[in-house]
Amino acid sequence: MHFTLNIWRQPNPNTNGEMVSYQLDQVSPDSSFLEMLDLLNEKLLEQGEDPVAFDHDCREGICGSCAMTINGIPPQKETTACQLYMRHFNDGDTITIEPWRAKPFPVIKDLVVDRAAFDELIQAGGFITARTGSAPEANETPIPKAVADEAMDAAACIACGACVATCKNASAMLFVGAKNAHLNRLPQGQPEKEQRVLNMIETMDRLGFGNCSNFGECQAVCPKGITLDVIAKLNRDYAIAQVRRFLSPKTQR
Repeated sequence: MHFTLNIWRQPNPNTNGEMVSYQLDQVSPDSSFLEMLDLLNEKLLEQGEDPVAFDHDCREGICGSCAMTINGIPPQKETTACQLYMRHFNDGDTITIEPWRAKPFPVIKDLVVDRAAFDELIQAGGFITARTGSAPEANETPIPKAVADEAMDAAACIACGACVATCKNASAMLFVGAKNAHLNRLPQGQPEKEQRVLNMIETMDRLGFGNCSNFGECQAVCPKGITLDVIAKLNRDYAIAQVRRFLSPKTQR
């Protein structure tokens, strides 16, 4: 297969970037998208050029590191870049590849962006109070199946940042909503429930993420199929936590 690749090249955060076009031949339709980029980089190295920088780790669709925008919208729903195969494109296609574009995700080089803002969000509330040591007995805390299923669906979030990159407001509400829907539904997450949602939303605002305007683009591009209902649950939990924080001092008098 033959492709024309328009790729964002930016040497460093302090330099203006630009789209650069490359021609790539003899691409196997069974290659993954990242393997195709590997092939391009081998060609660039042979020509003495700087290879395209991009993030990757597990290449199994679970780590969330292969952050890039492909043709502006995912060619295949609920698929990470590393699990996208070239057979989903047509021979001779022109493919545009860009980094995540959001203020909280500054470009480091080419397709690599700094997503440390997500780490700060997790540090603000993405944890539970639990004793360390050996694993607890599985049947010690019974959890209804419906609750467990709901929590596990939200836990599927891999913190890739696609929701932020596609949102017109660069909102992280889908990510924060997924983390809260995961932990707030479980008995183990109840002690920090209200403080968790308050801290994570306040941190999200401080880091420069926008708010949700219900465009739904985040749901459309999420590689793990996280849905907008986690944002509704986040808003509900936040409203309850705000009211209780407001009433708490009066209750103590």
